[in-house]
Amino acid sequence: MSKNIFTDKEIAVLSSNPYVKSVSPKGITYSEEFKQYFITEYHKGKLSREIFEEAGFDVNVLGIKRVKSCSSRWRKAYNNTGILGLKDSRSESLGRPRKNELSLEEQNARLEAQINLLKAENELLKKIRLAERGQK
Repeated sequence: MSKNIFTDKEIAVLSSNPYVKSVSPKGITYSEEFKQYFITEYHKGKLSREIFEEAGFDVNVLGIKRVKSCSSRWRKAYNNTGILGLKDSRSESLGRPRKNELSLEEQNARLEAQINLLKAENELLKKIRLAERGQK
């Protein structure tokens, strides 16, 4: 969280941006789409500030420190775990991990969910590659 507090007017402006999931007076949650867009543009050689401005953000409202910290956090997450590192996993955390063993049906359901997630990720990567080829 930043020390900069957003005013009600700034919250309204930030909330209207399609790349914003939610805004509170102290923080902003960006969409996964924006994080992926940020990484692709950054790898093309653009500066963090330019990417935020092109996406419709006022860097003076956000604060340059917030822009730089988001940039370094997202790049580090992407380098460590790829696109999955950019995913907001706070809603998926269910608290304390299970101690008991899962039944075969539960294991099978989890593995199927994981397979579906990986298939969706592969489709997304294919779309990104096609889009990059179209730009060249």
